[in-house]
This record gives sequence, C-alpha cells and structure tokens, in this order.
Amino acid sequence: MMAGWRRAVDLAMTDEEIEALAALSRSRTESASWVSRAQMLLAYRETPSFFAVGQRLGVHHQTVQRCVERALAYGALAALDDRPRPGKEPVITAEAKAWLVSLACDKAKEHGYAHELWTTRLLARHARERGAAAGHDCLAHLVQGTVCKILDQEAIKPHKVRYYLERRDAEFEQKMAEVLCVYRQVQVLKKAAAKSNKPEKRVAIVSYDEKPGIQAIATTAADLPPVPGVHATFARDHEYKRHGTLSLLAGIDLLTGKVHALVKDRHRSREFVEFLKLLETAYPARTAIKLILDNHSAHISKETRAWLATRPAGRFDFTFTPKHGSWLNLIEGFFSKFARSVLRHIRVTSKHELKQRIMAGIGDVNRHPVVHTWSYKLAEAA
Repeated sequence: MMAGWRRAVDLAMTDEEIEALAALSRSRTESASWVSRAQMLLAYRETPSFFAVGQRLGVHHQTVQRCVERALAYGALAALDDRPRPGKEPVITAEAKAWLVSLACDKAKEHGYAHELWTTRLLARHARERGAAAGHDCLAHLVQGTVCKILDQEAIKPHKVRYYLERRDAEFEQKMAEVLCVYRQVQVLKKAAAKSNKPEKRVAIVSYDEKPGIQAIATTAADLPPVPGVHATFARDHEYKRHGTLSLLAGIDLLTGKVHALVKDRHRSREFVEFLKLLETAYPARTAIKLILDNHSAHISKETRAWLATRPAGRFDFTFTPKHGSWLNLIEGFFSKFARSVLRHIRVTSKHELKQRIMAGIGDVNRHPVVHTWSYKLAEAA
C-alpha cells in the first residue's frame, strides 16, 4: 500500500504576505531563489505537505521543509532570504582593504612608478611588496582578481579618467544672461513678425562661429559599391591621401534660418572681416546686425576693431559667449548636423572640390532653411 502524504504544521500568513508572495512567484526580474521560495510557500498553503509540494515544483521535500520552517521562525517574507552561514574568516582584514583603497586613490607616479595611473596588476604587485611594511602581512599573496573585487566593492576605478571642465570665467553667469537675452529678443521678434503682415526687418541676429580643420582627404583606390545579398556596405581602401584642411566660417540668421558662409584656408582676422563684409552686403544699410560669437582672438583683434570703427554706429553689435560656453551658441548645433550629414565619410580629389562640396551643402540648407530655436534656460533671461 502507498503511504499517505505526510502533513506538517499549519503555516499562517497574512493577506499582505500572500499578495506579496503571489507577485514574487510570477516575477521575471527578481532572483530565481526568491521566486522559487515564494512558489513553495504558496503551494504549501494550498497543500500542506512537503512531499506533495516538492513533487509539484520539482524540488526535494527537504528543501520545501527548510523553507517552511524558516517562514514559521522568521515570517513568510523573511524566509525568502538565505540564512547567515558561519563561513571562513576573511584572510584580508578590513584595515588592509582600507589601506589598499586609499592607495588606489593616489596616482601611481606618486609612489615612484613611471605609470601615471594604477593598473590592477601593478597595484596588486605594490601591495604584495609594500603591504608588510605598512603592517598588512595578509596582503603578501594578494592577486589581481582580489584587487578588482575590493575596488568594485568601493566603486573605485583607478585605471580610468573621467574628464570635467572647470568653470574659469568669473563672469560666466552674467555673460550667459546676455546671450539668453539675445535669444529672448529673437523670440519677441518672431512673435511680432507672425502678427504683422508686412514686417519691417530692422534687426538681424546671427549666430556665428568657425569650424576649422575640415580635412580634404582623397582615396587611393575606387570605392566598391554594395552588392545585394553579398556586400551590404560600400567598401573603401584603408589608404588615403591628404590635401590639407579648410575652415568653414558660418553664421545662422536666427530669424530666417538662412546660413551665411565662407570657406577659407585659415580663419584669421582678415577672414573674419571678410565674413563681416559678406553680412554687410546681405542686409540693408539701416539694419542692425547682432552677432553671437565666442572670444576667438580674431573677433577682438586690432584689425577687426579697426574695420568696425569705419562702419556706421550701431551697424554691428557683438555678444560674446563666456569662456568654455560655446554650447550657448546655436551655430554649434548646425556644425554638428553638417558634420554628420554633408561631411560624413566625404572624399575629394582636392581642396577646391571640398570647398565646392561644402558650399553646395550650404546652398541645399538655404533652399530649405530651418529656423533654429533656443529654449534651454530661456525663462531665466532677464
């Protein structure tokens, strides 16, 4: 005769515990041990038999028994966690770990090494050789893998560098506010133009900058086109030939979206003055031209100031972005988009061809101008 199911003590659980266990038993993100134990407790509540639950869930009956006993002793939800085990005493002391972490927060060169920063292998070697002198004999057999584990526990990565930009302009906030005020003026002028059928444009606001170092690179062999089902992409020979670089001087009219541009070999004061002359011919004589630009030396040079002195009063007005604040200039977004579209993977046979391609790209932008809008922190502008 088959023996009947062995029954154990009753397991009482509150409605909240049952609801939490039911959610855990269906979870796909919680740990597998939690899900399995939640299923055991719920199944045992329906059928209070270790053997029956074990057969139903495919686990040993003693596993179910231990889980239920923990639930009786500590509570249903507390039974999901593993109980603390005695284990072996750690070989590396907490003081030694603290010394190692403190060491990792220094630079390797500060301890006489040619390396600028630590590698985990170098740090382990240093700890093995110098740990005993610091009173940590337990580090005599330290290995690289243990170093990695100790540093991971403290979220320390001494072999990596994360760059930051220190704010060095004492008038950063004031200059940023000036730029934002210009963007606020753009917003006001746009609204006024939308209400008026025949807007009289007396102000032009241009966001200006230079994009230097555009490389004129030629291929040394023909590009191979894609072949359906065989080659998905263009194939290009690794070798190339340099023909020099060009600089793109460009400004976006923030009211119309039109891009004014020059392509030159360099971007000195004389090239900047030439761009200003281009703007002067593009707008009527009575229009005030306001430029948002950075603090490049060509923008404030004697040559530039001498030329501006010959212009009528109020014709040009410069608003400078703060140092390390070029992100406040809308033209930077245009340069980024231009580099990712027109200039991406570009190959030419000469600098002249590169100039033609760039100006053709500018012409395409001006055929379908996009009015750029600045919104970040605009509400803070005075």
